[in-house]
Amino acid sequence: MYDDVLVPTDGSDGTVQALEHALDIASTRDATIHALSVVDRRLYLAAGEEQKETLKETMKGDAQSAVERVADQAAEGGVDYTTAVRDGVPYRAILEYADENDVDLIVMGTHGRSGRDKLANLGSVTERVVENTQKPILVVRMTDS
Repeated sequence: MYDDVLVPTDGSDGTVQALEHALDIASTRDATIHALSVVDRRLYLAAGEEQKETLKETMKGDAQSAVERVADQAAEGGVDYTTAVRDGVPYRAILEYADENDVDLIVMGTHGRSGRDKLANLGSVTERVVENTQKPILVVRMTDS
């Protein structure tokens, strides 16, 4: 049922919590973890001209580090994995990747933000993915641990 499990990551601590669930599912089903990080083009395009390229490269480096952390944990757990870094609007890039790679399950974390906090964070990527996919999705509420 689950051969390919997508774990979008921004490198945050909350991703670790979602990854724990994804690794458990993947290990029991001999599935592949797909680690995806998206460089949010809206952020670097909004920067001043002299800062755009530097910000974009920094964000790419952070995204690469994020997928490498997922890959390391998958390898430690004996789970097959693949990594990808995309440039774009996060929820759209996640949906495109899931379709292109015939992902069976998407596992994402959520902060459970609302109101101003949600607006300040450009809305909820997880919420947009949930609203725009027909694929099964496991949403893990991030907790302080």
